[in-house]
Amino acid sequence: MSANNDKFRTPLKVARGLGSAKTGVHHFAVQRITAIALVFLSCWFVWFVVGLMQADYLTASDAVARPWNATLLIAFLAAMFWHAQLGLQVIIEDYVHSAGLAVLAQIAVRFVCILGALASVFAVVIIALGN
Repeated sequence: MSANNDKFRTPLKVARGLGSAKTGVHHFAVQRITAIALVFLSCWFVWFVVGLMQADYLTASDAVARPWNATLLIAFLAAMFWHAQLGLQVIIEDYVHSAGLAVLAQIAVRFVCILGALASVFAVVIIALGN
């Protein structure tokens, strides 16, 4: 079967052993799904924040502590950080040409996004359970 596939490859591709990585479609789909989710969640978030502009701390923390608001806020934060990590990954892959620097940048971006997501979700959970 592999001999059949090799006849359709260019000599350079056979020499390099390159083929499909089979991950591009998944990355593309997840990026689009998080973008669609963020359209709706961002609209809700703006509406939520504008509604709390004149509120004091206790009113705002009570609003965040409501189950629907806490759930939507956590969904917004998770989608936002995931979408940011996916987008920055593509930027690094496209524009950072040094292999070592690219790996360090990918690790740093993933670390910062995970840390930011955990810290912000933890803050929402603390506010939601503290009230």
